[in-house]
Amino acid sequence: MTRVIALWCPDWPVVAAGADPRTPAIVVSNGRVTACTAAARKVGVRRGQKLRDAQRRCAGLEVHVDDLDAQARLFEQVIAVVEALCPRVEVIRPGLLAVPARGPARYYRSEQAAAGTLREAVEAEGFECAAGVADGSFAAALAARVLPVGIVVPPGETARFLAPHPVSVLDRPELTGVLVRLGIRTLGDLAALPAPDVLARFGADGALAHRLARGLQARPPATRPPGEDLAAAMSFDPPLDAEPVVFAAQGQAAQAHANVGSR
Repeated sequence: MTRVIALWCPDWPVVAAGADPRTPAIVVSNGRVTACTAAARKVGVRRGQKLRDAQRRCAGLEVHVDDLDAQARLFEQVIAVVEALCPRVEVIRPGLLAVPARGPARYYRSEQAAAGTLREAVEAEGFECAAGVADGSFAAALAARVLPVGIVVPPGETARFLAPHPVSVLDRPELTGVLVRLGIRTLGDLAALPAPDVLARFGADGALAHRLARGLQARPPATRPPGEDLAAAMSFDPPLDAEPVVFAAQGQAAQAHANVGSR
């Protein structure tokens, strides 16, 4: 089982939208709330609510459109901070990343010290951050959400940590809707079911959810290669007139733009 450190930046969509966390604000996609500030939660706004229901709870609610590109661009700043300290990083989504814990834990002498170092580095850049450590990325991400700054789940204790969580944390609405209707409300309830029965009744997606509920990882972190070179360069033999240089520079600029876009 791979030990994983997860770093979570709360409410990232509203952070990327530039909303003040002290102001009731939401991010909306397809007419539903996908993220909200702490101030909005205080007045009863929640993820998944319809826009009109959220506005009914808070008349002066600030509304932003969900912009995944903006969220990804801003999160590159967080990724750069983490990669400077720990080069193997998997971006699960903007606002949440994971790194294999083994190397950092050895370097910083413990998992807790490694997680704390990474969290403090992100916070030093002005972003709120929490860190969790557990067996697998799924459990580590949930461990990062334990207030105030995340926890370290000891090796072998992941299933016990996961058991009381509602099945909704699996983020599979159709599957979890069926599970709840069948009386399977927590990950512990799901984990207690025989694996062959889960596969027969719910298929491959259900089997994957069952593995996660039992504290087994779906796969190791899929880290991206460190130190990607996004530059575009061309050398010339002097002397050279300005016009060919400008023409070549235009081509290199287009190549650099394509490199950044593919990243």
